[in-house]
Amino acid sequence: MSAWRDSRNERSLARLRRALPAVFPGGVLAQALARPLIPPTPRRAVEGYWRAHPLRADRLARALARLSGTPEGWAWTPDAFTEGRRASFRAPPAPYREPAFARGPGHCCVCGQPVFRFGWHRDLWGDGKPNRRATWHSACVVAWQLWCDPSGHVQALKRAQGRRCAESGRRLLRSAEIDHRVPLFRVWREHRDASWPELLGFWGRPNLQVINKDAHLRKCAGEASFRADERARAANGALAA
Repeated sequence: MSAWRDSRNERSLARLRRALPAVFPGGVLAQALARPLIPPTPRRAVEGYWRAHPLRADRLARALARLSGTPEGWAWTPDAFTEGRRASFRAPPAPYREPAFARGPGHCCVCGQPVFRFGWHRDLWGDGKPNRRATWHSACVVAWQLWCDPSGHVQALKRAQGRRCAESGRRLLRSAEIDHRVPLFRVWREHRDASWPELLGFWGRPNLQVINKDAHLRKCAGEASFRADERARAANGALAA
């Protein structure tokens, strides 16, 4: 296996060096060369970098969204259609994925900013030309995966919390689960009028926590009681009217 890996890395490194432009993110290259299997192309090196740093990708995607801002005339509604599929309050709002607000090729469908070579978010090469064949930043791909399926990034979140339960402060167990501090149903009910970049924080790192299973069960029970009380109050109000 070691001989096979050494042979593969030698070929991949030669291919990567041939394809590298004169300007390339140093951190990405350093991480690519330190991997057990060296990526053979610059694009794969960029993709691997962001996969290894999902929380960094989340911060960047939300920062890029703030640069774009909320599109004129857009409002968050679960009735919106995104690429033929109806959204819901559990899906992160994505105005630039909606046909009415999409900025087209060369712009990221998540944050709305231009996409440059290798899916990078800045024009390091100074030619001012977005990649017209790209519709995603490599960082935004990973950020979107985190927002839609945070359980796939539990290890990164555990490290960020020092492997301590966010609810009890105790050591995180192997059965620990990811939770939204502010439940998404409350985001829809109480924060739907917030700006779009602000809304994304409820799906990103600021609203994600890893908690032990027993703490999660207690929190879910409290949320269920809250919703039941809300329904009872609404029913009583309807009867009184």
